[in-house]
Amino acid sequence: MAKQKTKTAGAIRAGNGKYHFRMAGLRQVPAGTGYSTSRGGVVEGARMLVGFIHKPRGTGSRMHSHPNEQFNYVVKGTLKGSVNGKRVVAPAGTLIYIPANAPHTLVSTPGEDVIFLALKDLSHGIIGKAVDGTMAGPHYEPGFGPKSRRKTPRRAARR
Repeated sequence: MAKQKTKTAGAIRAGNGKYHFRMAGLRQVPAGTGYSTSRGGVVEGARMLVGFIHKPRGTGSRMHSHPNEQFNYVVKGTLKGSVNGKRVVAPAGTLIYIPANAPHTLVSTPGEDVIFLALKDLSHGIIGKAVDGTMAGPHYEPGFGPKSRRKTPRRAARR
């Protein structure tokens, strides 16, 4: 039988004898290309997808939306942001509901990286589209951008 295509590039297709997955060990794929730092393993079934997603501390998504509804269950860390204009602060153990087409942004707080399970219907893949129409990159909290990550205090002290 031919390999079934997934809606998310790099995702694993469930079924045909594949019924269990070590989520943390899956190949990490971008889960918000052009608007988020999210990456993780993604498994797609016939009608749903699940992602084991990582957001480095102090980073996350700019305002975006997607045509599929989504639940995010925070496993580690805290996500903050908004869904449909409502403020969200979600520590570990919290479930976030994002309706289809709802503008939302979620950022990992500066204290630690975030791990969350993303569950979506498969009317669309895992990646949405930035609300401003650009794919100009993710959100970085002050001091957490790519340039600020390059220099470590140890390197600066050696100069």
